[in-house]
Amino acid sequence: MNERADVRPETVEPPSNEGRPEGRASVGMVSLGCPKNLVDGEVMLGRLEQSGHRVVVEPRAADVLVVNTCAFIDRAKQESVDAILEMAREKTTGHARRLVVTGCLAQRYDAELRREIPEIDATLGTGQVEAIVRAVDGEATSLADAPEGPPSWVYDHTAPRLLATPPWLAYVKISEGCDYTCSFCIIPTLRGRHRSRGVEDIVAEVRALVGRGVREVVLVAQDSTRFGLDHGVRDGLAYLLRRLGRIDDLRWIRVMYAYPQTLTDPILDVIASEEKVVKYVDIPLQHASQPVLKRMKRPTGRGHLLGLIERIRDRVPGVAIRTSFIVGFPGETAEDYGRLLEFVEAARFDNVGVFSYSDEEGTASHGLRGRVPARTRESRRRRLMALQEKISARRNRTRVGERVEVLVEGTHPDTDLLLRGRTATQAPEIDGQVIINDGSAESGTFVTVEITEAHPYDLVGRVIAT
Repeated sequence: MNERADVRPETVEPPSNEGRPEGRASVGMVSLGCPKNLVDGEVMLGRLEQSGHRVVVEPRAADVLVVNTCAFIDRAKQESVDAILEMAREKTTGHARRLVVTGCLAQRYDAELRREIPEIDATLGTGQVEAIVRAVDGEATSLADAPEGPPSWVYDHTAPRLLATPPWLAYVKISEGCDYTCSFCIIPTLRGRHRSRGVEDIVAEVRALVGRGVREVVLVAQDSTRFGLDHGVRDGLAYLLRRLGRIDDLRWIRVMYAYPQTLTDPILDVIASEEKVVKYVDIPLQHASQPVLKRMKRPTGRGHLLGLIERIRDRVPGVAIRTSFIVGFPGETAEDYGRLLEFVEAARFDNVGVFSYSDEEGTASHGLRGRVPARTRESRRRRLMALQEKISARRNRTRVGERVEVLVEGTHPDTDLLLRGRTATQAPEIDGQVIINDGSAESGTFVTVEITEAHPYDLVGRVIAT
């Protein structure tokens, strides 16, 4: 997933030096990539605000531009480069006088970026978040200034954060890095080894967020279900969820990025039993053909994949399952792809993301034989998405007449006459939504909605209780 977000904190006035320490700049950020990267951006903005800098909504109105980049796949890299070039033009022709590039692209291509885009004044890798103030203040930082070895930084609850999400929602990163060696993935190189935060540290952060009005927290990591294993704690996520479930005024707790190998029965049992933990499992499977999974070096857990899905549904009644797949991996045959289609038809997932294989230098799969042509990769992606659309439509039709709790998130982007929101089984940004065409409610409130229509991804309903 790659998303672009111009960070929108509450500070909205034009840049001004009044009330700021002399020499402090106004700062605008463009943040790209996944929620885990967004959290890093929020911490950077918090550090800048704490140091006296002023964060502005519109990056083009800022003295200093920060582009927080993603580098997971080709499309993400290109979007990051395009954003840097766009901000470089603003520096040349507009208000800005300084450009700082942070995040995964800087971690991966630091020297190349500074050589090819001379407008860049400073770069920061994924382990240099704490150096953002120095970079904005004028120091020519780069990856060369980072400690030797893989990134080891991870934030804690004392780090200030300027939330870029709606006031009722926050992402909380429970660990950083990854220990798996999936052949298609560059993340361990960019983010370092897996390292969990402490339970009390996370609880303290969530308590503070709830005190600021947050009602839904989304726990994110490269592998959420591995949480605590590096500290010798098995099923640490289960314990963490129980602790978070005791926090007053917190309504929904969502877990993203659960790996098959570490999604244990105790974790599923907590998802099933804890009232505040939403019945939602996001489990990136990547493929269903064993030969492809073997070449991917994917951990698939115990038993066959369909049995895994059945186990999740057995232990968590009413659960919604989301997964993601990569099509066109080197060596993927028509037979492999056929197995994937059969698996998706049999598994009946609630939500599926499909990506065409992206050949990334520095990964083990970069040297594999059996390249699948780009047209074939795209054709397979489209066909799988069309299949899932039919499955989603069938599943959604069974929900007509249900009465569900919905978190209202504002008016519909197409018209102020409609409201939009999400059920507990719809994750922000990546899943469908509930369109409310009858009734009123304030953004950030929970209402009861009766579902009256179903579409492949979205539901339509009316408010029956507030």
